[in-house]
Amino acid sequence: MAIVNADSGKVITTLPIGDGTDAAAFDPETGFAFSSNGEGTLTVVHEDSPDKFTVVENVATQVRARTMALDAKTHQVFLVSAEFGTAPAPTAQQPRPRAPMVPGTFTLIVLSR
Repeated sequence: MAIVNADSGKVITTLPIGDGTDAAAFDPETGFAFSSNGEGTLTVVHEDSPDKFTVVENVATQVRARTMALDAKTHQVFLVSAEFGTAPAPTAQQPRPRAPMVPGTFTLIVLSR
């Protein structure tokens, strides 16, 4: 995760996060930033000061739970995922086919302190 000063464009710091990141969010009221990672983690970063950020923890979620929303009013993080089957064999029309979702396995994960 790269933390950038929005006014100057200067990179303040970079921090290690999980693999397969799809979304990031910042809660200005709590000072927490979040990175949802497809490997099945949510990286939680805290703004200790305007120039210092620390990884607080990597919360286990679910593999592929990387689509994320933050409710800044309740400070809850929402992630979605599902179970997936086996990807079909590649073809000329679909050289990188995606694995299908298993019906009935859609999962909403709600995280809060």
